[in-house]
Amino acid sequence: MITHFSDLELTTVSLEGVKQCYANRLQLPMIYESNDFIRFQLTPFTTLSFKESYEPVPPAHFAFQVSYSLFDEVAAFLQQSGLLILRQEHGKYIDDTNGRKNLYFRDGDGHLLEIIAHDYINEDVINPTGKLRTLYIREIGFPVDNVPTFRDWLKKDFGMKTGKESNIFNFVISGTAHVIVVSKQRPWIPIAMKALPPKMVVTFGTPHAEFIETLSKNMENSVLKEKLHITKDGYTFRIEHSPDFTASLTENLNLPKFH
Repeated sequence: MITHFSDLELTTVSLEGVKQCYANRLQLPMIYESNDFIRFQLTPFTTLSFKESYEPVPPAHFAFQVSYSLFDEVAAFLQQSGLLILRQEHGKYIDDTNGRKNLYFRDGDGHLLEIIAHDYINEDVINPTGKLRTLYIREIGFPVDNVPTFRDWLKKDFGMKTGKESNIFNFVISGTAHVIVVSKQRPWIPIAMKALPPKMVVTFGTPHAEFIETLSKNMENSVLKEKLHITKDGYTFRIEHSPDFTASLTENLNLPKFH
């Protein structure tokens, strides 16, 4: 099974702008840099990467899961960072509802970022990392033309699961990874940002090497080198073997059960 997002690679029109945002303001460790690529260590299990492009950058949406007990500390850090913090629909910056807190902000390329925390998460399982006190990347948004088709493909081929299903907005989940499959016609809250398909490469991690081999045999549009590469509806997925992020670890987090 897939347990987590191992890497998110986005495009940028300015590596220097990325460094000023993620290295200087968010204080993420930079672990690799070339003349057109940069990578940051978000957690021990997850990296965040940017590839420079001479094309427009459709903004992506992704969310960091942070510790519930540390959420206010992280929110204060972001509010002092100089990045653009966004008001939500009720006029406040932080939504605190039924054991969930979240806050939205933007980076220099206009990507819509979010910190989110849930009181049901067992905070003793994964140590929070950095100033963002990140546990893992929880959500990555995938605007598509046909939500049921893309959702059902993830469920069939990747063994992912859903809770409540709709034709407009779905969470498709495996372990800590929440793929948001959203209609291009539904804007992203809180600023009604158009849901444009971002140019990104999303890498899933799995502790099961045999899972990757089985997927490679069953998928026609896949390439197995060091990682499994799969393309679907303009998106590129990779799946890599991550033996340290185990299925039992996700179970100990006390995550909700989906079918």
